[in-house]
Amino acid sequence: MDASYEACAEAAAWLRARLKQAPVVGLVCGSGLGALAQELQQPQSFDYGDIPHFPRSTVQGHAGRLLVGTLGGCPCAVMQGRFHLYEGYSPAQVALPVRTLALLGAHTVVLTNAAGSLREGLDPGDLLVIRDHIDLPGLAGRSPLVGANDSRFGPRFPVMAGAYDPALRRLALALAPPPLRARAGVYCGVGGPSYETPAECALLRMLGGDAVGMSTVAEAAAARHCGLRVLGLSLITNAAASHEEEEEEGPEHAKDMEHAKEHAKEHAKEHAKDTEHAKDKAHQEVLDAAQAGARLLAQLLLALAPRLQHV
Repeated sequence: MDASYEACAEAAAWLRARLKQAPVVGLVCGSGLGALAQELQQPQSFDYGDIPHFPRSTVQGHAGRLLVGTLGGCPCAVMQGRFHLYEGYSPAQVALPVRTLALLGAHTVVLTNAAGSLREGLDPGDLLVIRDHIDLPGLAGRSPLVGANDSRFGPRFPVMAGAYDPALRRLALALAPPPLRARAGVYCGVGGPSYETPAECALLRMLGGDAVGMSTVAEAAAARHCGLRVLGLSLITNAAASHEEEEEEGPEHAKDMEHAKEHAKEHAKEHAKDTEHAKDKAHQEVLDAAQAGARLLAQLLLALAPRLQHV
């Protein structure tokens, strides 16, 4: 699948020929957050499958549509669903929609996501307004900027200090409904799709992370490369894993180990079923928590949108 400048330009031209009004702000909706599109006035809807070169959403909670209309009088494009590395897409494919929005004339992008909390006191239903990020795939060379640079997008070495616009962050914090308990912090982007182990979460906390998720960072890098202003909003939907207090190994340890071996085969099949059920349940809990906070997040974005037009 082509993700070159020419591919993005073709996608932008296809949309431009069909739009009543070009968007100046793009909003990318994370898992379970696509209901914001219902607030659009006079929306035009485009399935990703119809837009040239757009990937396809394969994740539950991602509708796979681009809607363009006005939000609080501001011309906006709302992506109901995004693309992820864990779906098998390249970083450039993940970033293709953001680059397409830039070529359509957008000057600001709002990246929302459902994220796990890494900090005590940052609870499900709270909002993290992203101050900075740790892009683990990017640090390992999985960035949309890797490869020959196309200067029509931006410079070879874009500066990522201040990548999340301070003025937009202050505005979001000021306008956030009190029940969201909004605060600024650092988002950690990981590749997924497995949820993080307790040891990995401990590492991310040591690095200064406040929340963790499987999106956003590639889009933010591509947006800054294109010169877009970026606002990042993480709706906390779950607490990331942590180590439970481990018991000391006493005299009964060997006996317990022998007992465990005797029952290992008996429980193997049940464990496999339980593990699969747990994975499905974990993602459903993320979607449920996202839906519960989506109404408040929609209120914030409705208040933000008209101000983003001229900020």
